[in-house]
Amino acid sequence: MPGPKPHVEPPEQGAVVEDADLARVDWWGAELAEVTFTRCRFDDADLTELVTRRCVFTDCVLTGARMAGSRHVGTAFLSCRFDRARLFDAVWDGCKLTGSYFLGATLRPLTSTDTDWSWTSLRGVDLSGSDLSGQRFTEADLSDADLRECDLTAADLARARMQGTKLRGSDLRGADTEAVNWRALDLTGVRLDLAQSVQVARAHGALVAD
Repeated sequence: MPGPKPHVEPPEQGAVVEDADLARVDWWGAELAEVTFTRCRFDDADLTELVTRRCVFTDCVLTGARMAGSRHVGTAFLSCRFDRARLFDAVWDGCKLTGSYFLGATLRPLTSTDTDWSWTSLRGVDLSGSDLSGQRFTEADLSDADLRECDLTAADLARARMQGTKLRGSDLRGADTEAVNWRALDLTGVRLDLAQSVQVARAHGALVAD
């Protein structure tokens, strides 16, 4: 296996970095503020306990990156790849993750507040027991994801793909469930509000009186 790369200092505040090969870089515990990365590669990088504030990562590859304990405040990861990344104990505060892929990533436990997960691919990811209340998952791919015992109250799940999603014990009350395919879900132990209960009944062919 290739060894570590020569030491690369983290960019200064406000820097713009494009098309950089930062694979295997060691930025353990580094702090980045208002840095813009475009089409950069962070394959197998050590970003443990990294702190980012109002940074933007666009079309970046973070395959296999070690990001345990990292903290991201107001940062955007747009159409990035986190395949097999280790993200346990990460904090996402007011972040935008739209269009990013998390295939095979380790995400739990996590802290996520006011974060936009729309159009992400979380297929097969384990998020069980997470507090995802108020989060945005519009058109996200949650197929085969483990959302058991999750707090999804007031979350935006409109048009999310949820084929085979595990939901036992989760709380969906107040969530936007527009176009969710209820017939594809096992709803055992799932908490629903009245409007959602009507949607479920109609999805199964019941005639619900107004």
